[in-house]
Amino acid sequence: MMKNFWSASYLRYLLFPFSLAYGLVSNLVRLSYLLGLRKVWRAPVPVVVIGNITVGGNGKTPLVIWLVLALQRYGLQIGVVLRGYKGKGGAYPFLVTRDTQAHQAGDEAVLIYQRTKAIVGVAPSRKKAVEAVLNHSAVDIIITDDGLQHYALARDIEIIVIDGERRFGNGWWLPVGPMRELKSRLDNVAAIISNGGRSLPGELKMNLIPGLAVNLKSGQRKSVKELDNIVAIAGIGNPERFFNTLYKHGVKPLKTVSFSDHQIYDPLSLNALTSFGQILLMTEKDAVKVRSFSEENWWYLPVDAVLSSVATKQLLITIFRVILSVS
Repeated sequence: MMKNFWSASYLRYLLFPFSLAYGLVSNLVRLSYLLGLRKVWRAPVPVVVIGNITVGGNGKTPLVIWLVLALQRYGLQIGVVLRGYKGKGGAYPFLVTRDTQAHQAGDEAVLIYQRTKAIVGVAPSRKKAVEAVLNHSAVDIIITDDGLQHYALARDIEIIVIDGERRFGNGWWLPVGPMRELKSRLDNVAAIISNGGRSLPGELKMNLIPGLAVNLKSGQRKSVKELDNIVAIAGIGNPERFFNTLYKHGVKPLKTVSFSDHQIYDPLSLNALTSFGQILLMTEKDAVKVRSFSEENWWYLPVDAVLSSVATKQLLITIFRVILSVS
């Protein structure tokens, strides 16, 4: 809906004053930290920020999971911090455990913990989340999922993920366009990851590859092509990406239903989407929110970030250089 608004609706021109104000404020905020007018806190270990300059799902969380697993294979202890969007954890900061629910920590935090078993800290203040991780145990590096514009936390490496298909839309700041910061921000980061679509010179290529579909109730796994009579849902930043993945792999759902990112689900509304003999198929990010009340006909399709050997080598070398320089 917003994509169509940004690309075609003439009403967006009425919002140009708000867009200019947004850009002015965001630039002033960043400049205030760069000039030392606002205090920046530096962690005693290297910090890697994985973020974006546009709104919507660009693939940050799959890249975070990929990077955590890649570094763990070298024996490193990893901490991950998030603000816990739409989480209602009560007292912050806190660490995610196997009993933490998505409504407490946010869906991304629970998903990252389930996939990696890394130490995951959650707090609206990234500084407090980092401190919670460090107070729990020694880590070699902190990775923050999102937080590119959270300049109160010093960072050693910035990695920006862009949607290779949607890229930067009309190139304007919110609300006229999808930009949090302008494209020139890319000139100051360690790496630009292009997720799907086309990648331009200087960008590292990433694709999201689906695995086996998983039944939420039994844990059974099978190829998604073996599932029949599918109703597909997605409550992520870019639901069409999930649906297009199904189409590309020869799966034609009976219908697709899009929800807002971080959608809070209830069993009655989800059960109403399917009839007898139909399967409800969702993203893994959706699955972490509904596992406690899942039904036997509910499945999810996990995806994994896959980077080229060149991209893998470049990212890991950059990170290990920072780790060695700090140690």
